[in-house]
Amino acid sequence: MLRNRIFYTFKPLIPRSLQIFIRRKIAARKREKYASVWPIDPASSKAPAGWQGWPDGKKFAVVLSHDVDNQKGHDRVHRLAKIELERGFRSSINFVPERYKVSPSLLEELRSKGFQLCVHGLNHDGKLFFSKKIFNQRAVRINDYLTKWHAEGFTSPSMLHNKDWLHDLKINHSISTFDTDPFEPQPDGSRTIFPYWVQNGSKQKGYVELPYTLPQDHLLYVILQEKNINIWKLKLDWIAEHGGMALLNTHSDYMGFDPGVIGREEYPVDYYADLLDYIQNNYKDQYWHALPRDLARFWQTHRKSASDVRRRASGDRRQVPGDRRQVSDDRRQAIEDRRQAPGNRRQVSGDRRQDQKRQ
Repeated sequence: MLRNRIFYTFKPLIPRSLQIFIRRKIAARKREKYASVWPIDPASSKAPAGWQGWPDGKKFAVVLSHDVDNQKGHDRVHRLAKIELERGFRSSINFVPERYKVSPSLLEELRSKGFQLCVHGLNHDGKLFFSKKIFNQRAVRINDYLTKWHAEGFTSPSMLHNKDWLHDLKINHSISTFDTDPFEPQPDGSRTIFPYWVQNGSKQKGYVELPYTLPQDHLLYVILQEKNINIWKLKLDWIAEHGGMALLNTHSDYMGFDPGVIGREEYPVDYYADLLDYIQNNYKDQYWHALPRDLARFWQTHRKSASDVRRRASGDRRQVPGDRRQVSDDRRQAIEDRRQAPGNRRQVSGDRRQDQKRQ
């Protein structure tokens, strides 16, 4: 989008306080305009074809992810991890490899305690998707870090994305989209609270996209200036009711860990701790808590199982000699993946689609 290219080109010249002021003004108008699809888009509750439910009959899934945008956030990660460890949770911690110094000892400590590591862009300058040439150049280094960190996943800075280009990364999952978020710079929501497979044209290759489904913390507490976790609870309850995936992506950079000392772009970390307590207290034994990599592996298995069900259901017809409707299994799966994948050509993008919904 042209406006994103202009913004990220001149962003270093714009004072941070002015950026936040402008974003708050724009967000206030958007919040009213898109009230029918944010924080909940009713259309996103539809389960995918062949859906057989979460492991062990759980009602819904809970996935925790944290993008670490700068050095301050990096240096706070151990405090964030302690909050989750005390409550029996684990998460994916996503580092920007060439924006600040990433401590090898911190990475090893997180791995040893059961956390997952992911790569969060390369330098978080908003230019990764400016052109295929830029992306290809940076993809080489991103893949190096994926290998070096034993990482399987990628999260896109500012949720800017090109899902086709991401096939050039050595990943099995990505967090680069969302079910609904008209406040993002690239607001083309996937309109689903379930993971989905992104096919790359090959018979077998692709990756699992895990859209975040709970609003991000910076939006809620810095831009919209919310003072409680009511929106998080509202959306979580709705996702649980519809059996979806509650994926929350937050930032240690914006969490205030010292009571009474909350910075201009911070919110009390107690909000996050309270949400974890809410999940445990209200949904004990009802949710499957998974790391992104584990959920992606499960989804790949589900995809194969759903394909097997469809294959058996249509077996007699496909065995008829000379049937023009006969399609190979791999071809059939590829067609189904493209049909179901959010963002196909039949979808109307971003704001235009949401405007049409209201008219």
